[in-house]
Amino acid sequence: MTGMPGAGKSTVAAFLKEKGFFVITMGDVIREKAKEKNLPLDDKSLGELMKDFRRTHGNDIIANLTMKRIKELKDKCLVVVDGIRSYDEFKVLKSTGFVKLLAIHAASNIRYGHIINRERSDTPANHESFLQRDDREMNVGISKAIALADESISNNNLTINELKLQVETIIEKWLHEYNNSNINNNVSK
Repeated sequence: MTGMPGAGKSTVAAFLKEKGFFVITMGDVIREKAKEKNLPLDDKSLGELMKDFRRTHGNDIIANLTMKRIKELKDKCLVVVDGIRSYDEFKVLKSTGFVKLLAIHAASNIRYGHIINRERSDTPANHESFLQRDDREMNVGISKAIALADESISNNNLTINELKLQVETIIEKWLHEYNNSNINNNVSK
C-alpha cells in the first residue's frame, strides 16, 4: 500500500491482518534502525534517517530490507506491505511475483486529523511540521507510486466500514487474479 501519511493505510492494514494477511509496515523498519542507533522516535529523526538511508543505499533500500523480512516467513502466506514511499520500492517487491499496489488518498486536512488522533511518537508537532513531512514524502517519490498504483481509494468521506468494503472488493478481485495466474502457470508446466 501507498499513500500520504494519515490517509488510512494503517487502518486498511489492520483490517487485512484480521482477514489473515501478514502485515509488514515499512515505517517499522526505519523505527528499528532508529532504535539501533539510539535515535529518538520522533518525526524529524525518523524522517532524516529515512532520507539518509535512501541517499546512502539507494531509493529502494527500505524495500530491500522489507524483502528480507518477507523471505524469513516460513509459511507461504499473503503479505501486505504498508507504506511504499517510492515506485522504486514497489518495483523491488513486484520483482518477486504477484504484487499489486493499492493507493489510499485523503485530503490534507483529513489526513492531519487522522495523524493527530493516532498519537504516535512520530506525530508532527504542528500543522507546519505536518506540511514539511508531506514535502519530504513527495521528495522521496511517493507521488509516482500513488499515480501508478493498480487501484486507489479516496478516503475523504468514507466511514471505516465503507473503507473496509472497498478494500475487500479490490482484494477479492486481486485474489481471483492471483488464483487464476497460479492455475495458468500450473497448466503450462
